[in-house]
Amino acid sequence: MRFDQIMSQLTTAILIPCHNEEKTVVEVIKKFQDVLPDATVFVLDNNSSDDTAALSSSVGARVISVLQQGKGNVMRRAFADIEADIYIMIDGDDTYDVSIAPQMVESIANGSSDLVNCVRVAPTGLHSRRGHSFGNKILTGSVRRVFGVTSTDILSGFKAMSKRFVKSMPVFSNGFEIETEIAVHAFDLKIPISEVEGDYSDRPEGSFSKLSTFRDGWRILRTIVSLARHGRPLLFYGVISLFLVAVAVVLGVPLFVTFVHIHRVPRLPTAVLVTGLVLLAALSMAAGLILDSVTKTRKEFRMLAYLSVPGLARWAES
Repeated sequence: MRFDQIMSQLTTAILIPCHNEEKTVVEVIKKFQDVLPDATVFVLDNNSSDDTAALSSSVGARVISVLQQGKGNVMRRAFADIEADIYIMIDGDDTYDVSIAPQMVESIANGSSDLVNCVRVAPTGLHSRRGHSFGNKILTGSVRRVFGVTSTDILSGFKAMSKRFVKSMPVFSNGFEIETEIAVHAFDLKIPISEVEGDYSDRPEGSFSKLSTFRDGWRILRTIVSLARHGRPLLFYGVISLFLVAVAVVLGVPLFVTFVHIHRVPRLPTAVLVTGLVLLAALSMAAGLILDSVTKTRKEFRMLAYLSVPGLARWAES
């Protein structure tokens, strides 16, 4: 079956979370209407005070109002309420190369991927804030080391996802941490993932970013720590245990050397502290082992939820 025939039998939802994007959202909608004319465009208006909703509706997009502030809250609502075979999530700031969308959708439709991530390629001279780029590298590197993620641009806001992926993902994020949560969920379940490079441009003049380098960077970092605590408890509590043991060794070695020479412990409070640190290290490691078993059970349930939704590979085989 040819790709155009497959797409005629599948439903595609374009999800555009927006907060005050009247300067750019119409252009994003029109670009998708050109490259994916059969897709349904949803503008998820998040308490905009400008004409985002009205302008979106005027060019044929379906507008859904989400009152709980934050991109994570918006996507949780969209994933729960909107039914489609293929989902595309993209920011409404007109900075992504929409022309690669058919390629991303085809990768989902033929069953080769459940998540396709757009890797942003910024041209020379791009005026985006350096803090954003540097923060992206730091946070992406952290996620790759902690979770074994191989993606090169985790924080990209342009992704294509299958229905089985979307419906198996419990979204807990409130804001821009949603991209990190999507990446961790995908790699945690070891589902098929691919990446496509796409040009990344500046926002048009008069349009302003809602992303705060330090505030949202801190929230994303906090999310990474939280995901590590819940998703990699043995690693998380193991690191704490090793740190406590290291401190205990540093404090305890001089006490031991002194005891060998004079056969008594002159600094009793330090000895008590060292004993307490060793006990805490043992408890931390025990907690990690117990929670690791719980995490594996939770992962099995998420995998069952993922497998309960039919995949799209059947279309490629028709």
